[in-house]
Amino acid sequence: MESPDTEAMLDHVRNICLALPEAVEHIDGFGHNTFKINGKSFVISGEGETGFSLSFKSDRETQELLLQKEKFFKTPYIGRHGWVSIQNPDREDWDGLTDLIQEAYLRAAPKRMVNKWNELNKK
Repeated sequence: MESPDTEAMLDHVRNICLALPEAVEHIDGFGHNTFKINGKSFVISGEGETGFSLSFKSDRETQELLLQKEKFFKTPYIGRHGWVSIQNPDREDWDGLTDLIQEAYLRAAPKRMVNKWNELNKK
């Protein structure tokens, strides 16, 4: 059973992920909420003994930078593929996490979606 904090964090993740074009939510065989684009996972969230965890697809360079920060760790089993996790993120973490989630989405998205994203988000 999810705690109120976990439920609120999952809702926050869901709002970020599902706002991305063609992103879908799937519950995997372990009960984790997995967010995918075109069948490829870009964010996985779940609750364990130590609370809420959020994992996202990254490249090795970004992974190395994040692992130097206290809160981040290599995602078990899939960390060797660049995945990074954070346990029980604080409110002040969410701006940065939103950017990392968007980057994860773009890593998993097909080129047509990346081009569409870049076109819509020109500054």
